[in-house]
Amino acid sequence: MSKELLDTDVDLLDIRKSFENSPFFSLVGFQVVRLEEGNVKIKLLVRDELLNANNTLHGGVHATMLDTIMGMSARSLSKTRCTTINLNVNYLSPTKGGEVFAIGKVLNQGYRIVAAEGELVDGEGNLLAKATGTFKLIR
Repeated sequence: MSKELLDTDVDLLDIRKSFENSPFFSLVGFQVVRLEEGNVKIKLLVRDELLNANNTLHGGVHATMLDTIMGMSARSLSKTRCTTINLNVNYLSPTKGGEVFAIGKVLNQGYRIVAAEGELVDGEGNLLAKATGTFKLIR
């Protein structure tokens, strides 16, 4: 059986488990809120060890969360693994604590390439960062 055929047998539960079992996903502290085809949301409780010298959530955490949500969104539709080709993040507002949420959206999906966007918001819905990304599907 070819690898491509195996990828089409992957369901959303398999995808969710692959992220939740990832050591990095767990280390950062991401939690899956929703994982449906094209409708993915994750959250993160802001902890002291994720703050920068300004006592706000580190920009690298923003980028990591946005990269993750866009990749999850691409994978929820394509049912195959992907890797980031390009990531562009706009930082809009700092946050010092509470929970932050990321929502991703696939803008365009081809056979090998996916374009996506992601938003990071705080618990009140204030926009903290917005990103676009390009992902290569691994077939």
